[in-house]
Amino acid sequence: MINTVGTPWLWGSFAVIIVVMLAIDLFLQGRKGAQTMTFKQAASWSLVWVSLALLFNFGFWYYLNQTAGRAVADTQALAFLTGYLIEKSLAVDNVFVWLMLFSYFAVPSHLQRRVLIYGVLGAIILRTIMIFAGSWLITQFAWLLYLFGAFLLFTGIKMAIAKEDNAAIGDKPLVKWLRSHLRITDNLEGERFFVRRNGILFATPLMLVLILVELSDVIFAVDSIPAIFAVTTDPFIVLTSNLFAIMGLRAMYFLLANVAERFSLLKYGLAAILMFIGIKMLIVDFYHIPIAISLSVVAGILLVTLLINAWVNQRNDIKSRQKP
Repeated sequence: MINTVGTPWLWGSFAVIIVVMLAIDLFLQGRKGAQTMTFKQAASWSLVWVSLALLFNFGFWYYLNQTAGRAVADTQALAFLTGYLIEKSLAVDNVFVWLMLFSYFAVPSHLQRRVLIYGVLGAIILRTIMIFAGSWLITQFAWLLYLFGAFLLFTGIKMAIAKEDNAAIGDKPLVKWLRSHLRITDNLEGERFFVRRNGILFATPLMLVLILVELSDVIFAVDSIPAIFAVTTDPFIVLTSNLFAIMGLRAMYFLLANVAERFSLLKYGLAAILMFIGIKMLIVDFYHIPIAISLSVVAGILLVTLLINAWVNQRNDIKSRQKP
């Protein structure tokens, strides 16, 4: 039996919010022929998504405070906030991968939005399945938490010491395999994922990009979902914090599209977060790190990383201006 604070009322409220916001995002922001988001629009929508997540968390806290008491409400609301911050942080790395994919395949910005719409929808379905499956497995096999912890610690170390991969995306084994097993047109065909030529169905490069976007989310979900399980194994909190972070990914993409190179040190901060969470899971039987401390550590690592990155960018800007 999976233990959860999620009641039918909470699940229903969350489902309504997600459906309404998806409808707004798809039909107003993602309509056919819409132009790309400007930086200002992306910033505004990012603020909307973050504000909505915080408002939901406040409503969640208020409901638990009335039904289960202050102590339970504080603990579970902190768990949601910590999970949301972890997922939002790790999602930035996912966005950078999308940037590389769109750049390599020369996908114009007005077509990027179409791919991202389907990418986000696919991520919602995929992560919902993974989270419920993960929650059930943990209830059956508690030792999986140690496996997740070791995996996250290994992933964090690998991320910190890995050298930048300069190989072209087209040379990756996966891309070569897809090209060899799919009939793909040489050029984009507008917004279409498939076209027929002489009665034969062809995939377009846009379809190849969509497949790679979905696969990239699978890879990042393998990191981010176990990371939230380190905070709580409650499927309601894991799912809501995860999906609220995902819902804002499209706006985050357009927000970071032109400034990605200025976050060159972010991977070290994310690596430190993964290593911290991995250690937290491995020592849980010896010492339980309170959720408030976990939230402080994750937020502190992000803040320090961004401050150092800003200082490095400032020094580089000064040096570039001083060059004759």
